[in-house]
Amino acid sequence: MAEHEEYAGQTLRTRDHDRIRAWAEQRGAKPATVAGTDFDNELGVLRLDFPGYHGSTLTEVSWEDWLRTFDERDLEFIYQEHTEDGRQSNFFKVIQSGG
Repeated sequence: MAEHEEYAGQTLRTRDHDRIRAWAEQRGAKPATVAGTDFDNELGVLRLDFPGYHGSTLTEVSWEDWLRTFDERDLEFIYQEHTEDGRQSNFFKVIQSGG
C-alpha cells in the first residue's frame, strides 16, 4: 500500500514516526492506550484520542512511549488522509506488520 494519498478515500500505511505524529496532530489527536490492557508495566492496546471522543477507557501517554511500543510490537499504522468525498478523515487502525 502507498504512504502518500493518490486519491481521496485511499487507505494508506506507514511505520514512519513523523508521519504518524503529524497525521494525529493535524486532527488534534493525542497518543493513548486502552486502560486495563497494560501488562507488566508495558502499555496496553495503542489508540489515538481525538477531541470530543474521549472515552473513559483511554489513558493519554507520551509520544515517546507510544512510538517505542509501536516499534517493539512491530506494528503498522493504517490510515486515510481524506474520505471519498474529500473531507479530512480520522480513520486509522494499528495492526501487526506484515513483514
